[in-house]
This record gives sequence, C-alpha cells and structure tokens, in this order.
Amino acid sequence: MATASVSDSRERELWRRLGEVNDPELDEPITEMGFVERADIIGDGGVEIDFRLPTYWCSPNFAFLMLDGVRKALDQLSWSPAYRVRLHDHMFAEEVNRGIEEGKTFGDIFAGLAGDEDIGALRETFSMKAFKRRQEAVLLNLRRQGLTDREILGMDLAAYDVARLGPGDAARQKARYRAALVERFPARRQGDPLFVTWEGQAIPPMALDAYLADLRAVRINMEFNGALCRGLKQTRYKELEVIDGEPTLVDFIMDRVPERRAPAT
Repeated sequence: MATASVSDSRERELWRRLGEVNDPELDEPITEMGFVERADIIGDGGVEIDFRLPTYWCSPNFAFLMLDGVRKALDQLSWSPAYRVRLHDHMFAEEVNRGIEEGKTFGDIFAGLAGDEDIGALRETFSMKAFKRRQEAVLLNLRRQGLTDREILGMDLAAYDVARLGPGDAARQKARYRAALVERFPARRQGDPLFVTWEGQAIPPMALDAYLADLRAVRINMEFNGALCRGLKQTRYKELEVIDGEPTLVDFIMDRVPERRAPAT
C-alpha cells in the first residue's frame, strides 16, 4: 500500500510540474494543449516523456523553449529521477532526440537549428505577452467586482493577496499574474503598486480604457493562435471517424481509410 501511495504521489507531482510549463506563444499549459502525449514513471523511478507538437513545421525555437521548460520541470521533481524526453513527428525530431541521447543540453542541440534568431529576445517577447494577457484578465475581473479604476490601480501586492476574484479561471489568473509580476520585477515589495506596464510605468486611472484596449489586442492574437494550434493538432492526430458510413476527407488525406474488400460470393 505504501508503494502505491508513493507512486500516486509521484505521478501527481510529475503532472503538476509539467502543467507549469507553458506554450510560450499561447501562455497555456502544455498539458492542457495536449502536447504531452505520455508521461510515465517506470519501475526504477525514472521518467519517460513523449512530446508532440501540432505540426511537423512548428518553429524549432518554440520547441526549444517548451522542451527546455520540460527539462527544468523534471529537474525540480523531489526524487531527482533519470529521465528521457522524446520529440515526435517534427522536422527536427531526429536531431533533437539524438542530441538528448548524447547528453547535450537543449541549448547546444538547438544552437544550430535556430539560425540567427536570438532565443533570449524571443523568450522575453513571449513573457511580455503572457504578462499582458494575465494582467488584462485580472483588471477586468476587478472591474466586474465593482471596484473603481482608481481603487484598482491603487492596489498594492498586500491588498491583492487578500482580494477575492471569484472561482475558476479568475482565481487561476490571479495567481498567474502575481507570478508574472514578480518574475518581471523581482524586487517588488508588498507596498508597491500592483498594476504597472511591462516597462514598469504607472497607469493613470484616466488612461485605463486605452491601456485595456492594447491588452485586448494582445489577448485576441494569442487566442486566435491558440484556436488554430488546437485545430491543427486535432486534425493531424484525429482518430478515424466515419460519418454516415463514409470516411471523412481528413481520413483520406491521412491515408487511414481501410482497404475495401470485394464481398464474398
């Protein structure tokens, strides 16, 4: 019974850590996006991960950022397991998997794949988008709670920590915005203003509507990309379905239509 309890505890911890890794472009957990196809704890406590992206041509930089996040998540597991991560059905899967087996870091593996793109700058761009999307969700929720713009923008971390934003996604975004704020401004103190721009500037109450319009544009772009990404993955790995007795167009494209056999005579 004790062994089963340890196994269950480790499995919960594994999926919780993986759930903290986000798709950098969408700011959604890779577990909710369905990118983690398998995460198993094997007999000796080791971990095996199968990772699959929506398309064969997904940017290697996006793959790098997510796989690096997976590596960091696995390094934080309490029992310090050996682990194996495999990327599937991607144009650079062979190079990535071979590099992992050879013990190379993800930075070394992707150095030759990323071209001239600055991974650090790309990471910061995505962090900025995540910061803005989470901030908008919290600002709008506080407005729905009936607070005035002046009250909202006058809130500090101490007041924010005791504020209630409601159940479900509102509570989730509250914690996520706090994490993004502290990551962006690690020296933030409890009495410092809670809502500032990405550059750290104060937001005047009379400018909040215009500021929210800018945040909304960021969110719409990310939500569109997210819907597209989910659709591509669902189409690519769709199980064979028959509609009115006939395979769908997707089934023909994916070459998953069973061979028709002549009726027995």
